[in-house]
Amino acid sequence: MTLLTSLPAPGSYRVTGTGHRPSAYAVSELANASVAAVGLAMADLIAALNLAARAPEVTVDQRLASLWFGASFHPDGWEMPALWDPIAGDYPCADGWIRLHTNLPHHRAAALSVLGCAEDREAVAAEVAHWDGDPLEQAVVAAGGVAAALRSRADWQAHPQGKAVAAEPLVDWIKPRRVVLRDRPEASLSRPLQGMRVLDLTRVLAGPVSTRTLAGFGADVLRIDPPGWDEPGVLQEISLGKYMAQLNLRSALDRERLKDLLAQADVLVHGYRPGALEALGLDLATRDAIAPNRIEVTLNAYGWTGPWAGRRGFDSLVQMSAGIAHAGQDWARSDRPTPLPVQALDHGTGYLMAAAVLSALAAAARGEEVAVARLSLARMAETLVALPKNLGGAQIHTADAADLGPHEDSGWGPARRLSPPLSLEGCAMCWRWPASPSGTYAPRWDAA
Repeated sequence: MTLLTSLPAPGSYRVTGTGHRPSAYAVSELANASVAAVGLAMADLIAALNLAARAPEVTVDQRLASLWFGASFHPDGWEMPALWDPIAGDYPCADGWIRLHTNLPHHRAAALSVLGCAEDREAVAAEVAHWDGDPLEQAVVAAGGVAAALRSRADWQAHPQGKAVAAEPLVDWIKPRRVVLRDRPEASLSRPLQGMRVLDLTRVLAGPVSTRTLAGFGADVLRIDPPGWDEPGVLQEISLGKYMAQLNLRSALDRERLKDLLAQADVLVHGYRPGALEALGLDLATRDAIAPNRIEVTLNAYGWTGPWAGRRGFDSLVQMSAGIAHAGQDWARSDRPTPLPVQALDHGTGYLMAAAVLSALAAAARGEEVAVARLSLARMAETLVALPKNLGGAQIHTADAADLGPHEDSGWGPARRLSPPLSLEGCAMCWRWPASPSGTYAPRWDAA
């Protein structure tokens, strides 16, 4: 198997379960394929590490894969915090629609500074109505915020960034080099990533999905957040199985601590925009010097080439930009943008990032060169748009009791987690630690 470049073909894995997410696009087909990509890459790694006599068969549960694209965490007897702040959402503007993403305080402040109004949804709506979409999007971005005007597929395909993204590979491998993997005698068929150290420098949502997936096969995932960090309604979903720690990277002492952690890591997964790691003194040459034998996978929102390569973004914004919410509006016969029923770009990209890690590990185990893998939400959008819809059966909306696994004593309260969507012969996904808030663990590899 060469390094991962695309989603697996139907028929290369076994599918159980039925149903589909109702959407203008092939959301459940993407769920099946991206989860299967992890399984097939894991089977290849198991073979490369000689953990089994042959590569194990891969099975994806179609219903569970579709559900994991939504929420896997289900509180037991208490309510989850709101996922969105009161200002975030879609607003009519003078020539269409725009989405403001204001969950983070500095993004909210940027949008309000441009609009010049109070932190009140009605006041924001009144001001947005005076703007055309493109100028307001540009003004919010220039102020350090995040926003996306609604575009059609034709508009996006004609846009310089849309053209750039369409020309990029789904998984862009750069800077190939030789990597010598650290011995992990504790690795086994049942826990093939046992003892592997994964340094997680990611935020909502694709990057954390990838590292949560690796933790499900035994990896020690150490996630580093800023002091006081929280993502209400999200950390419960993605902190499963991880050591959730914090460092202040504005501090020289904590930056050195991060370098020490990187030097001991087998895998680095990060979602920093171009230039951000360089600003921390961790450019690629420095990372190569500190951790020459690491596997590295990264992502951004809008792709790695083109005028928006450095633009902040999230799944919901990319759906607006790339024409997905516009196509959904037509499909639903609605008078407003209609996004996918789940954040499928995040989840699909996250599983493919995990598969890229496994693919690189397998290549290194065979003595082949590996490279840094780069993925983006916008490129995943192009893959989703091109994916044929072929699944029928009942519509999948919410989980039933039969979909849930055993009790999880999370750091917020009792809960149940969806049963895993992926299985391999002799190798089942499971997590050692329940979900926990950021800062629960110390920033070290023996945090437990």
